[in-house]
Amino acid sequence: MSMTVPEMYGSLVFNDKVMRDKLPKDIYKALRKTIDKNSHLELDVANAVAVAMKEWAVENGATHFTHWFQPMTGFTAEKHDSFISPVDGGEVIMEFSGKELVKGEPDASSFPSGGLRATFEARGYTAWDPTSPAFIKDGTLYIPTAFCSYSGEALDKKTPLLRSMEALNREATKVLHVLGNTEVGSVTTTVGPEQEYFLIDKEAFAKRKDLIFTGRTLLGAKPPKGQEMEDHYFGTLKPRVAAYMHDLDEELWKLGIPAKTKHNEVAPCQHELAPIFDTTNVAVDHNQLTMDVMRKLADKHGFVCLLHEKPFEGINGSGKHNNWSMTTDTGVNLLDPGKTPAENIQFLVFLMAVVTAVDNYADLMRLSVASAGNDHRLGANEAPPAIISIFLGDELTAVLDSIENDTFFGNRQKVAMEIGATVLPHFYKDTTDRNRTSPFAFTGNKFEFRSLGSSLSVSGPNVVLNTAVAEALSEFYEVLKDVPAEKMDETVHGLLKEAIKKHKRVIFNGNGYTDEWIAEAEKRGLYNYKSTPDVLPVFVEDKNVQLFTKHHIFTESEIKSRYEILLENYSKTIHIEAKTMLDMVNHQFMPALLETLDKALTVAAKKKKVCESISCKTETAIIEKLSASYDAIYDAVQALAEDTEKVESMSDELAAAKFYQATILEDMSKLRALADAAEEMIPDGVLPYPSYADILFYV
Repeated sequence: MSMTVPEMYGSLVFNDKVMRDKLPKDIYKALRKTIDKNSHLELDVANAVAVAMKEWAVENGATHFTHWFQPMTGFTAEKHDSFISPVDGGEVIMEFSGKELVKGEPDASSFPSGGLRATFEARGYTAWDPTSPAFIKDGTLYIPTAFCSYSGEALDKKTPLLRSMEALNREATKVLHVLGNTEVGSVTTTVGPEQEYFLIDKEAFAKRKDLIFTGRTLLGAKPPKGQEMEDHYFGTLKPRVAAYMHDLDEELWKLGIPAKTKHNEVAPCQHELAPIFDTTNVAVDHNQLTMDVMRKLADKHGFVCLLHEKPFEGINGSGKHNNWSMTTDTGVNLLDPGKTPAENIQFLVFLMAVVTAVDNYADLMRLSVASAGNDHRLGANEAPPAIISIFLGDELTAVLDSIENDTFFGNRQKVAMEIGATVLPHFYKDTTDRNRTSPFAFTGNKFEFRSLGSSLSVSGPNVVLNTAVAEALSEFYEVLKDVPAEKMDETVHGLLKEAIKKHKRVIFNGNGYTDEWIAEAEKRGLYNYKSTPDVLPVFVEDKNVQLFTKHHIFTESEIKSRYEILLENYSKTIHIEAKTMLDMVNHQFMPALLETLDKALTVAAKKKKVCESISCKTETAIIEKLSASYDAIYDAVQALAEDTEKVESMSDELAAAKFYQATILEDMSKLRALADAAEEMIPDGVLPYPSYADILFYV
């Protein structure tokens, strides 16, 4: 008998219910104190938790455990150890100690460190994160952990995230207390990351070197039909896809991941999954786990799940929307405006803290979503522009205008929708529309950071967002901390008024895709970093180093190391793409083109042989066109090969990254344009790999 959804949900998670059932009361209380209050965990508590965790895991079929962590590769890492321990008589028992739960020792020299560790310095540590629950997957107990070097530097994406959450909690709580909301003990950020992805047939994937090595197609002529009919978005799910999505939901629910919404996206073969929000740390872990489950489950259904930001030229790429908010331990969403936002002082203070943070650190927000893959999307009329701005909508913008100008704001009445068919139910429309062109949009009680790429860990953007808002709240607290109660309202009004005047330039409710907005943003003094190499150096600028070090998110050496890693990752990504493109063109595309040319020559020769008077005008035109294409492609290949060899000898990482962006990508673009045009002349079945039409419309 199959389980119901409530029975299934979280069945493979060492969650609060399991802890209450399995742990002695005093141990449970001590562990909850660690989770809820960030207090220190004693070894005796860890030992008791380890025993209970092992017993529960074994009951559920686990034989191994692993410290699951998120190194700077952008992926997750794991090393599996069995629970077995030999005893006398050639037998084994299943053991798991508090020491094994709390600490692991992976080889740190094999992960990116950006110069923090020499290659021969191998020792690193993983440390249990009790705020993110352990879970069972594929017969192994997964223990979420942080990852640091032997000398204590963070080598992962979890540690800075936890630090940023603590920073925001500290500063937000101080502001709430000074505003009179003293019952609040802590503030937590929450995130719900929507995930876009492509599903393509596994057999088609296996025949394309570019997809195998880079995750995106480097060659491919457009098919006769793309997404222009807009018939795929929210369209009926195909049976294979529906079966995959059904199994994906169930696997995620077992792991305690609140998968809520699923649908077809705009492009052919593109889909989306959206979860309910969760605590940021847990949501980040869940998103990493979701991407892993997506890929593995796709294989079982005969698919490959593509998470690259731009797998196919000419149709939309994939992003990830980061829905972010702040919640108190008393259950209040600090970004919920309520029915009368103009009178909700607490909401307005926190709203303006976010606006201030985004304006002051828009460069870091752009940096947090920068990658070689995401450069194909940002500003390309399918994703938000590279310019970071905020959409607030008409009502909230009017509220801020009234504060700035000391005018009265009358709360708007709800308007009933008149659709014209009496049989339809009555409902009220929202006071504000949505804006899909905005990179950072207020959507009712949260902000949606829409610039993230689909393969990106959501840790980085949330580290920046948490820290920048913590800094804005810190500045607000300095203004308010010594203000007497009778003058608090007046001072808060002045604080809000000043913040609006200073930072309203970042608020934009219009179409972010237009050239007019680019010109307007420049007038406003907003950043417009068009590529990853352009924006990466902002990481090491003084104001940003000061931000991170002040709030103890990164040390200066950790910042420098991450900067080096990001530069290296960008260059390595483009380098692999260039080498793959050369390989495909030299060994697959040009032979196919030459075969087509040879057939045309053969047909022309046969015609001449039959009768000298027969015209070969058509064949001659085809031969000339094919020959010219072959020569042009050969020249473009040589240019790409020479430039790739040139950049390989560069020692300056930033100079190399800029060369890849300005020269190598341009070489690849020219070569692709020539190859894609020539592909139109190659008969079906001659190319040794599937075309766009074969991939996108035969699932």
